[in-house]
Amino acid sequence: MKTATRNTGAAEVVTLGYYLKVINKFKWRIALLAILVTTLAMVWALQLTPSYRASATLLIEAQQRKAVSFEEVYGLDASKKEYYQTQYEILRSRAIARDVIEQLNLLEHRDFQPKPSMLSWVMYDIKQWVKQYIPQKPQTLPSTADAQQAYEKRMQKIITAFSRRLSIHPIRKTQLVVIAYESSDPALAADVANAVGEAYITHAMQAKMGIAKQASGWLNDRLSILRERLDKSEQKLQSYREREDLVDIEGVVGLVRRELEQTAQQLVEAKRNQSELNAIMRVVDEYGRDDIARLESINEITTHKVIQDVKREVVTAQRKVSELRQVYGPKHPKMIAARAELATVQENLSAQIRSLVMGLEKEMRTANSTVSALQQDVEQLRQRFQMLTRKETEYHQLKREVETNRNIYDTFLSRSKETEVTSDFNSPIARFTDYAYQPTNPAKPNRKLIVVLAFVATLGFGIVLAFLTDALNDTLNNAEEVENKLGQRLLGVLPSLPSSKRKPLPTHTFFDKGKLAFAEAVRTFRTSLVLSQMDRDNQVIEVTSSVPGEGKSTTSINLAFSLGQMEKVLLIDADMRRPSLAGRFSLPAYQPGLANVLANTQQLEECIHVDEHSNIHVLCAGQIPSNPLELLSSENFKALLAHLRQQYDYIVLDTAPLEAVSDALVVSQHSDSVIYVVKSGSTRQGLVKAGLHRLIDAKANVCGVLLNQVNGKQKQGHNAHYGYYDSHGYTQANAPT
Repeated sequence: MKTATRNTGAAEVVTLGYYLKVINKFKWRIALLAILVTTLAMVWALQLTPSYRASATLLIEAQQRKAVSFEEVYGLDASKKEYYQTQYEILRSRAIARDVIEQLNLLEHRDFQPKPSMLSWVMYDIKQWVKQYIPQKPQTLPSTADAQQAYEKRMQKIITAFSRRLSIHPIRKTQLVVIAYESSDPALAADVANAVGEAYITHAMQAKMGIAKQASGWLNDRLSILRERLDKSEQKLQSYREREDLVDIEGVVGLVRRELEQTAQQLVEAKRNQSELNAIMRVVDEYGRDDIARLESINEITTHKVIQDVKREVVTAQRKVSELRQVYGPKHPKMIAARAELATVQENLSAQIRSLVMGLEKEMRTANSTVSALQQDVEQLRQRFQMLTRKETEYHQLKREVETNRNIYDTFLSRSKETEVTSDFNSPIARFTDYAYQPTNPAKPNRKLIVVLAFVATLGFGIVLAFLTDALNDTLNNAEEVENKLGQRLLGVLPSLPSSKRKPLPTHTFFDKGKLAFAEAVRTFRTSLVLSQMDRDNQVIEVTSSVPGEGKSTTSINLAFSLGQMEKVLLIDADMRRPSLAGRFSLPAYQPGLANVLANTQQLEECIHVDEHSNIHVLCAGQIPSNPLELLSSENFKALLAHLRQQYDYIVLDTAPLEAVSDALVVSQHSDSVIYVVKSGSTRQGLVKAGLHRLIDAKANVCGVLLNQVNGKQKQGHNAHYGYYDSHGYTQANAPT
């Protein structure tokens, strides 16, 4: 958004003055818009038909009084929030609205009659004229179906209009609801509010009575069906018991289950024993049954009690032989007897090991037989258990079916008895706490509020529109914008003077005593230019702009006038494509000028014109050449400027716009400074920045920007003091130079 800002380092801070300035700029337009819209709102408000609002208060009972409680039949739970929301929607329903409309005969009321418009009057006149001058076919009476359809269509439109006027407002944290209706007739407003509440109560009671009767009939029909279903299920269960000879199915299944568990446990133990014996026999077969030494290493054989006893006898015999060997020789009778005893014991050990192996083999065969027998027993028990569980499952299914049918039958029988007893008793679902009364003052329109809101809203909208307009405007309007957005020095601000759009500002306006503010602005511009270039030679001054029509020629002329009051000045029209200085100084079209000098067809002295009113010298563009850019780039132009520097104190060059051609860039190479003219509120920032960048890239000395044709109400800073000279009789005669 475009904002008035002040630099704070790299950031820009929006000031309050910017908002005030924008509002001040558009204040009259904002005020005019607000006054116009407020006037229209006032006229419209005065034409509005007053509307009266009447309201009745209804209490919706949370728990209705009943002889016997059977809320399930109605399907409503009064303790839930949804219950009240449902009642509010019923109050707003089209059925209630239709009953009230028919009861009060609102079809003929003026609130629901179509309002005649200008178009309807015109169409009526046309139809009457057609009937008068054009023969009409005899009209046939509409059929009953067409009349009913037309009536229903009109009724639906009136119901829609009726619903818009009706409002239902529950009072928070209570069981109260306010029924309000708006109408141009105060009596009708009260009647409708009361009628809606009464219609709602009547509808609720009729609905409950109808539901009770329907429920009673439906329950009686269902009871006979449920009785038959219960009987069939009981007969089916009894037939199954007799067919399967069932007495205590749960006890039989439990007995078989325990027997199956015990047999399975025995099978597990037998398999573990079988596995151990198989492992031992595999080792025996691997070692060989004759290799007693290796068989002795088997843990199961070594740990056997008989083998351990024989081994102790062998150890004793071996110890005895060892002791006798130390005393007697090998042929001693005691030694022979001891060795014979050792051999006998060892043979006994081998015999015991072989006997043990044979016993293990027999035990293994016995274990295999036991496992096979137990597996057969388990399989038989499993099949028997599955058969019993299937019977048990089917039995329980039949039994559950009987129980379910009996429960359903009992429930329906109970509801049927309750409905029969209480169907002829119903308390009202709601009651009035306050009836609606006829209002005396209209509820709307609030004409004062409408006018005030229209004024405030339009005023705010106008301010927003002003900011939006200012934000979308990316032109340059004041000194702050030139310096902040272009980064260039502002040399001056020339005010906008009233003139014809087709005719430029009069050439000698600078000397008009009635335009002193304009002349002073030009002098301020001249002073700023001279002071800004005091540290360098500033003899040749080029004036250019972005596009045509920004006032660069007017700026060049008036700059030359102001400089001519102090020094000898030459004004050159370097825009040889669309020259304007000859016409501005009332010179003939054939007046020779710059083009003639550069083409060497005329002498310089023959082309220079002296303006008697300002005493400055003027060199027009001359005859329009076919190659102006080549002439300005030639050595003749450079030599001409060097020659003119010797004769004049200041040379002002009026050049072509930068966006159109490159003539100004060529001329800038021979100029000491360049003044860039920008038309206030017209030239877009992008064009100005592009032109300045082209000059800077060409290494031209851009000394600053002149803001031209500034609105007098927007001038500030640089020329805020001009009114002082006008009010004190400041004249050209005593104006400072």
